[in-house]
Amino acid sequence: MTGGKDLRLLGYPAGELAETQNTLDYVQEGWEGFKYRVHCKLERSEGKLLGCWSISSHYPDREPAIHASGTVEDAWNKGYKASLQNLFTWWDGYWSRSSVNLPDTLLEKQWYLEMYKFGAAARKGAPPISLQAVWTADNGRLPPWNGDFHHDLNTQLSYWPAYSGNHLDLEEGFLDWLWMAREEGKKFTRWFYEAEGLNIPGVTTLTGEPMGGWIQYSCSPTISAWLAQHFYLHWRYSLDETFLKERAYPWLKDVALFLDQIAVKNEDGKRKLPISSSPEIYNNSRDAWFGETTNYDLSLIRFVYTKAAELADELGLEAEADRWKSILSEWPELIVDPVTGLMFAPDFPYDESHRHFSHLMGFHPLGLVDLAKGEKDRDIIVNTLRNLEKHGTDWWCGYSFSWLGNLYARANEGENAAEVLRTFATCFTLPNSFHVNGDQSGTGLSKFTYRPFTLEGNFAFAAGIHEMLLQSHTGIIQIFPAIPDSWAKVGFRNLRTEGAFIISAKRAGGLTAKVKIEAEKSGSLSLANPFAGRPFTISGKPADDAMTGQKIIDLDMEAGEVVILQGI
Repeated sequence: MTGGKDLRLLGYPAGELAETQNTLDYVQEGWEGFKYRVHCKLERSEGKLLGCWSISSHYPDREPAIHASGTVEDAWNKGYKASLQNLFTWWDGYWSRSSVNLPDTLLEKQWYLEMYKFGAAARKGAPPISLQAVWTADNGRLPPWNGDFHHDLNTQLSYWPAYSGNHLDLEEGFLDWLWMAREEGKKFTRWFYEAEGLNIPGVTTLTGEPMGGWIQYSCSPTISAWLAQHFYLHWRYSLDETFLKERAYPWLKDVALFLDQIAVKNEDGKRKLPISSSPEIYNNSRDAWFGETTNYDLSLIRFVYTKAAELADELGLEAEADRWKSILSEWPELIVDPVTGLMFAPDFPYDESHRHFSHLMGFHPLGLVDLAKGEKDRDIIVNTLRNLEKHGTDWWCGYSFSWLGNLYARANEGENAAEVLRTFATCFTLPNSFHVNGDQSGTGLSKFTYRPFTLEGNFAFAAGIHEMLLQSHTGIIQIFPAIPDSWAKVGFRNLRTEGAFIISAKRAGGLTAKVKIEAEKSGSLSLANPFAGRPFTISGKPADDAMTGQKIIDLDMEAGEVVILQGI
């Protein structure tokens, strides 16, 4: 075969070829002003064809950091076996970070498939996860929704598995990118809002510039507030003091300053946004604007000021903490109907099926409303979930089901969580496991039956499994908080909690048998007693009667210390 045909078999057009000792090199640059370079080497030996190729691209006025030719030459010099071993070594390290063992084989298989996707798509030093990430297929056209960065749900849900899943290192690629886009966001904030501080556009390019779209969401004033939760969670799950000081608090502070400037006051002295929205209610119509602040915006605003004050206190910035607490007191509480629970906005209940659960952000993922806070919050949560069920799934997407799995788990409704996650895996994914938004089952679960592929539903599924197995958002670690009663035998290894603790646990015969805790940082740990009054040992020694009977087990641990609790 000629060299040109060889390259066409690999997906490259025929071009100028240099052939030296059975090695082919193909280089091309330039396409409509956007520069790209393809480099390929082929070698025939003993009836086998060995190939190595790479593509690098860059803007017309920039040089790429690494040329494709350099990537190929480096890999070629190392050799196939060495390159393959590097790949195996990376994945071995990745899978050693965490694992689950579920009696439901469908859910277990889907979890491993989602975590494989996460390992393939998330990487420090690489672009963050876009709508389709590394699997973008466009058939000669733009991919669904341009394959861009959507921040009204898509990027946020995509990184949920990083925390309990014990892959904070891969989440750093997203945080680094957000930090890179920070100056572009400030520029956008000054131009669009005529304010200082920070708000990232809701739909952005790779460099953080606004791309437009439905303006209610592409220019939502609380986009950076939701993104702020990732900075906060990274701090809580890592306890990295440098990150807290140099990244987490500065981001929240910038967002708090921006929200302070754009807020106005009602006649009763309470703050509000001049105009508000709730993704993706009423889509791109004029009705999508609200004159009163929606629960979506309000919960994010309250989250920012609550956590900005918490982090300022952590850093010893008393005056700044007092400022954020004072501003928080001027914002109203979340809007709640006594029967239907959390609402979209004042006089606007959740009264029809809708795909985006924007009205209950305060429950999950933000945790402003939580079972641990008492009967009032419990009633709000239960009423909200029952109201969701009442209005049905007609206009839900696949990600609605995986998000609901997280919601049920936070409500300690394990049976419901497992059921809805099974629905996601069987009805809203293709045989290759990818989420395609619409109902593929033909059973009428959703009136959306299309199949545009996006990733956020997949990754929210994995996070839902984590929520069923381990929770720590209240400051108290709960083992198996939301699993079905039928899961008599279940376990997980090396999941992570807030406070930088690494937890492994096993359940046998319907009872928790063993819990292993490793402290990554020194600190205090509060653990909901997983043995329910049964005797247990702690690091090989029988726990005394007082500890056995406690609902909460408190431990002080040093960095690197390991404690094992085992039922007797």
